Amino acid sequence: MANTTLTNIAAELTEVAAKLRNGTVKVKSGSLGVGSGVIWQPDGLIITNAHVATSNRATVELADGRVFDAVRTQFDPQQDLAALKIVATDLTVATIGNSEALRVGELVLAVGNPFADSGAVTTGIIHANNPRAVMADLRLYPGNSGGPLADCLGRVVGINTMIANGLAVAVPSNAVEHFLRQNSRPQLGVTLQPVLLGRRSLGLLVLSILPNSAAETAGVQIGDVLIGVSGRLFTSMNDLTKYLHDSEGSVPLQLLRGRQQFVIYVGVQSDKTAVEAT
Repeated sequence: MANTTLTNIAAELTEVAAKLRNGTVKVKSGSLGVGSGVIWQPDGLIITNAHVATSNRATVELADGRVFDAVRTQFDPQQDLAALKIVATDLTVATIGNSEALRVGELVLAVGNPFADSGAVTTGIIHANNPRAVMADLRLYPGNSGGPLADCLGRVVGINTMIANGLAVAVPSNAVEHFLRQNSRPQLGVTLQPVLLGRRSLGLLVLSILPNSAAETAGVQIGDVLIGVSGRLFTSMNDLTKYLHDSEGSVPLQLLRGRQQFVIYVGVQSDKTAVEAT
């Protein structure tokens, strides 16, 4: 009886993994390597990481080998999320789960494209869960970024983004849904990476800048380190978005360029009049 039960579990997990692989795509954007993405909606909406979709346009390869040009429609480097859109039919859409329902110790699967190996699957257990991050004891590699973290029923509960202290970290699926509802948040149009400047100070290193964005217009350069807005220094990744959300008009942005500190003025729109996030 025990062997029969184990056989059934193995077969069910294999079926779940196969469906997840079909809903996972390869994403190529900018000069970086291949990352992963999740087919979120049947209209061609794909979710991935902001650090994977670094350009306005990307190339997406489906599990069946079809390749499409994609346009980035939403972008939030603070949450490390990006939305891509392709024109395609017959898509295997992911089943989206409720990340808040996850329990510590629950079995999860991750799917991605590490080392150009399409649809690789790893398994592990939930280590911790909160509204900002799902942490799991499983292996992730370069190329897994942007791919799905799913429960044992195949419901996507997170977007894999990084390894921290040996644990896989994913953006919760509920946070992704919230991201998709926020089309009017003020954005600079930059890809950022956090860097520590001191015990309590956080800088945001500019990795890329979108053409015609607020950042480019203001004169922000790749390699600049953003340190504050209107005299308020950053202490967390969410501070930039929060400070911009509270501001309107020409906003003083503090940054480090080389060894010098500058203040440049960035045009920010209010929530009611802001254009679609880029």
